[in-house]
Amino acid sequence: MPAGVPWPTYLKMFTASLLAMFAGSQVVHRYYLPDLTIPEIPPKPGELKTELLGLKERQHRPQTSQQ
Repeated sequence: MPAGVPWPTYLKMFTASLLAMFAGSQVVHRYYLPDLTIPEIPPKPGELKTELLGLKERQHRPQTSQQ
């Protein structure tokens, strides 16, 4: 019994924590859309530019007014 908690309760809490961690990481990866490709030639220092892919689309959308 770890920390005085019965094994079934401990395993349930451990499983719930693990699933919450995996779900959170999945949400973050879907929001930020990381570029997981590996370039053949690594960029020189100062050449690497990172940006949020969805951010430009949201900022440059034409705003239509509804009248």
